[in-house]
Amino acid sequence: MAAKDFSHGVQYTPANVADVGLGTLKVEELKEKGISYVRVQWVDFTNIVRMRVVPLAYFLKVLESKRPGFGVAKATFGLVHLNMAPGTPAAGEYLLVPDLSTIRLCPYAPGHVSVLSWIEEKAPPPGSDSVELDLCPRTILKRVLESAKESEAKFLVGVEHEFVLLKSVDPVEPINYGDWTTTGGLPSGSVEATVLQEIADSVQASGIELQLYHVEAAPGQFEVVTGPLPPLEAADAVVHTREIITQTAAKHGLRATFAPRPFMTSAGSAAHIHISVHSPKDSQKVIGQLSPYESSFLAGMLAHLPAIPALTLPTPASYKRMFDGAWSGGTYVSWGTENRECPIRLANADSLTSRRFELRCSDATANPHLALAGIVAAGLSGLKDMQPLTLKNVESPLTPATMDEGQRKVYGITQRLPLDIAQARQKLQNDELFIKLFGTEFLEKYLSVNNMLGDILTQDEDEAKALTRLVRFY
Repeated sequence: MAAKDFSHGVQYTPANVADVGLGTLKVEELKEKGISYVRVQWVDFTNIVRMRVVPLAYFLKVLESKRPGFGVAKATFGLVHLNMAPGTPAAGEYLLVPDLSTIRLCPYAPGHVSVLSWIEEKAPPPGSDSVELDLCPRTILKRVLESAKESEAKFLVGVEHEFVLLKSVDPVEPINYGDWTTTGGLPSGSVEATVLQEIADSVQASGIELQLYHVEAAPGQFEVVTGPLPPLEAADAVVHTREIITQTAAKHGLRATFAPRPFMTSAGSAAHIHISVHSPKDSQKVIGQLSPYESSFLAGMLAHLPAIPALTLPTPASYKRMFDGAWSGGTYVSWGTENRECPIRLANADSLTSRRFELRCSDATANPHLALAGIVAAGLSGLKDMQPLTLKNVESPLTPATMDEGQRKVYGITQRLPLDIAQARQKLQNDELFIKLFGTEFLEKYLSVNNMLGDILTQDEDEAKALTRLVRFY
């Protein structure tokens, strides 16, 4: 007897997402929409958004030049606040090349749009005829996606944005003490209700699909969920959505922080990444079991999962959120259907329209382009040889942490995720896939910056001062 189909949820496919469009603007539309300034943006290794604000008239002149772009110091990737990471060049410039497919309205700044950039060499280095830069996070993700063409695999990615609204950063004080999904956390007429609706309106006005927003579990915590897009476009939309959140809060005298766990007595803030796998070679999906492509993609993610947190959980504070028993995904390399105590949750397992994987070991201190490059590359390594899935599904109420060692072995659970940033860095350095993907120069520079970032964020012995420093960064 055939299984009944209880599919639910909106069906997204690479085709229908493309049909809807990505909501971006064309250059020729800017004048008629009253745009006066263009924010030329990029995101560095510490996930800080940086920009140059350019008058539209000059921006249009630059676009007419032989090679449109804006100079930026090579120190851009080695700068941590006002400190230079070891190995950062003091001389030289890169070129910020606007990606015109990423132009979006900035509703928080009337008359402004933003555009993300490719970062390139100004001229090819000796022995090369290419200006492509191996350090550019967007370029790295683009290369990963190009490597997926052989398998005809495509992916859709959606991200949850959890954040806390603060009325003070020194001392750190939340806007309110609402409770998970309650109406009381968004009282009518309050500044937080005004800010959340303005964020919601702005996300949609900038051409990004908003699915919902609601009150989360921690003091002053909220969540905004946006719709799925192809990975590069999804990472770009993450940058724009977070800018809307932080800038809109600032307009109302508040600070929106994405710090992983500002209050140790309550839940932390994650940036859960949802990813679905699509291919014409894998079209016959059935109820109740993973398709061959889903299975091998999951196997690849699990095989390299210990190395991924250096990209998705890149700060010491990230590991204050990742505990067993805290609904954060736990610390064991595992997966489970609707199991929030596994770092990879299979969501909507029996729905052919909305089945997907949720990576729970991720937060908003991560550069979204680098995070997705690592996740997709890991999954693609499984697809390359159609790697078999050996870890068993941990179904609720079981959790890896409550099993004994013998039970975990039965499920194939033999590894733990890194328990701190030092372990995470080491696992990234030791993973052959990521060494090949990123290259030694990138890894040296990224880990140098990451190490300095960790030192800066943990320099205060006083916990209150350390928290203030963290929320000012993130």
